[in-house]
Amino acid sequence: MEQYDAEELMQYIQERKFRLLRARLSEMNEADIAEFLGELEDNPKVMVFRMLPKELAADVFAFLEPDVQEHIINSITDAELAKIIEDLFVDDAVDMLEELPATVVKRVMRTAGPETRSLINQFLKYPENSAGSIMTAEYIGLKKYMNVEQAFAYIRAHGVDKETIYTCFVTDAQRRLEGVVTIKDLLMNPYDMKIQDIMDENVIKAVTTEDQEEVVDLFNKYDLMCLPVVDHEDRLVGIVTVDDVVDVMEEEATEDIEKMAAMLPSDKPYLKTGILELARNRIVWLTVLMLSSMITGSILTHYETAFAALPLLVSFVPMLTGTGGNAGSQSSTTVIRAMTIGDVEPKDILKIVWKEIRVAVVVGIILASLNFIRLMVQYPGETMVCITVVVSLVVTIILAKTIGCTLPILAQILHLDPAIMAAPLISTIVDACSLIVYFQIACRLLAI
Repeated sequence: MEQYDAEELMQYIQERKFRLLRARLSEMNEADIAEFLGELEDNPKVMVFRMLPKELAADVFAFLEPDVQEHIINSITDAELAKIIEDLFVDDAVDMLEELPATVVKRVMRTAGPETRSLINQFLKYPENSAGSIMTAEYIGLKKYMNVEQAFAYIRAHGVDKETIYTCFVTDAQRRLEGVVTIKDLLMNPYDMKIQDIMDENVIKAVTTEDQEEVVDLFNKYDLMCLPVVDHEDRLVGIVTVDDVVDVMEEEATEDIEKMAAMLPSDKPYLKTGILELARNRIVWLTVLMLSSMITGSILTHYETAFAALPLLVSFVPMLTGTGGNAGSQSSTTVIRAMTIGDVEPKDILKIVWKEIRVAVVVGIILASLNFIRLMVQYPGETMVCITVVVSLVVTIILAKTIGCTLPILAQILHLDPAIMAAPLISTIVDACSLIVYFQIACRLLAI
């Protein structure tokens, strides 16, 4: 499909060329139509949505932002709303209902048909962020006694409303999952071949209560296009498709980035999040970090006699704390990412610490050498001060990288999100430790 021209569509609306507009919209991708609707004012938005062909309207609705969905729901009739709900895939309907206000949800559920309402209620009962909450019930279910010809006939008869037909699942009379067969398998075998002879009985699956991050891991590990979801009695209740997994990956990545920046995660887009909500999301961690930074001030006060004896020592504090904080952040970010994609596990903690210590020694020696040359040129005659600074730098980097790689792993062992042990918190901890190291070494080497 061609990329749409927003100016052309706006011109059709302004000149009231609605027949041309409808024809142009019918040629466009659903996501592009949803994007265009999001740019319109409220009244034209509803008018253009009503102009869409019925078979296209539900697909477009699934791509709309929650506030646009709410406005359209409040602007259309119960009959129009019922048609949209019946045409939506169940997972899209559930996602929508989780974002809408309670009053709007009541109207949606009231207009939905009994079967759809029952199915939506079932999905809404699954734990948030579980496999059950992101699955859809629209899948192709075959029986192992069917032959290939019967399977194709079944797919033609029932596949039009399914989210995917490329992977089909074989179940028994109690809906217990027995195998999986792809369209490629069916195409490559004769019509009289039984499904039980070509299906793969080694099925990779998830349980409804599993965390959605574990579902993402299965997709990444096995390169899946869809994944069956079973209940605790091994009965097939739905499937998770790759488009849902991409949404989960984006959501989890955004959440981790926000936590690593010392913010509480937000479900809303940035431009649609209120100032007070943004402030609330940030103030908690800013307060924690501010209070913890006071420890640094206490350490400086404890060593004020060292300052008085040799004021030059103070000028190296920002360099030491800054380098230590950056070194720790590098390690924590690397380990958090490795844990997220499954490269490392808590049991690997000793290997990780040993590797980071060796990296720290190499990096520390290089930085110390460069600093020693610079300091000797800048402060001739202050050899012991220069040695104190570079020795402190090496120890600080080793300490920072050890802390940076250890804390995220400890967080996971304690069932916390490793992302909270990211740059801001690591920097605050390392600052305090680096100051203690620096002044302890200075006191001993310089006999202060």
